[in-house]
Amino acid sequence: MSKIAESELIVNADGSVYHLNLKAGDISEKIIAVGDPGRVYRVSKFFDSLEFEMNKREFITHVGHYKGKKITVISTGMGTDNIEILLTELDALFNINLKTREIKKKKKKLTIVKIGTSGGIQSDIRIGTHLVSDYAIGLDNLFAYYDFPQDKTGLEVSKALKKTLGLNFMPYCCKCSENLKNRIAWDMPSGNTLSAPGFYAPQGREIRLKPRIPSFLNELMYFHLNDFWLTNFEMEASAYYGLGRMLGHEVLCLNAIIANRVRKSFSKNYNATVDKLIQLVLDRI
Repeated sequence: MSKIAESELIVNADGSVYHLNLKAGDISEKIIAVGDPGRVYRVSKFFDSLEFEMNKREFITHVGHYKGKKITVISTGMGTDNIEILLTELDALFNINLKTREIKKKKKKLTIVKIGTSGGIQSDIRIGTHLVSDYAIGLDNLFAYYDFPQDKTGLEVSKALKKTLGLNFMPYCCKCSENLKNRIAWDMPSGNTLSAPGFYAPQGREIRLKPRIPSFLNELMYFHLNDFWLTNFEMEASAYYGLGRMLGHEVLCLNAIIANRVRKSFSKNYNATVDKLIQLVLDRI
């Protein structure tokens, strides 16, 4: 079996992976991912005990125990590019021998649940809702660099969305882990989530600069393919689902809805919505 070159998978002098600064054995197979580094502490405050901490760039990691389960929480920062780093290096910790630089024959399957905030783009999605992403649609070009096999629904949605928005690139559409959805989010409303490569124009906001597609938000609100409708915006779910599927991990993205873009309203106390979702995930993961 060929070895992975030092320049391709960088391992620090202490044996940790380059960006996360984590070593094999540091973390658990059950992982909660959050975008905001400050949100790591909002998760770990519920732990019964905390046994490990690591801080590196935007990647803050806490490992602890909750009701007999060993759980890791890690922050990622924003955007699909960071998720590519996160999932590649998490996978390497379990499925690559970092000393010999060889891929292990027997692979570990991780359980990864992403908790994030999101804005609804349908008027009936209430602020305070916990919504599970059934499909996630990437409006970035990350998967132009991977050979990702979209399913029939995903491919049809990607093509239709490209045409509707007049994009000069092909979006990509990825499905969640049904097993994890049934275990953790069985009682939550589900939707189809747009992962944008920015917060302002890529989500249809106009501040000082005018978006290239002035009717962007309206086009997305009314877009549908049979019974496939779009429900909310965030910035990472598509990378989680696509990379998770290709690497063989169970991945689920849960959204705390803190804004409604149609009603132009924002939560008065979004931390309470997030905390309820955190506790639910800790109990069910």
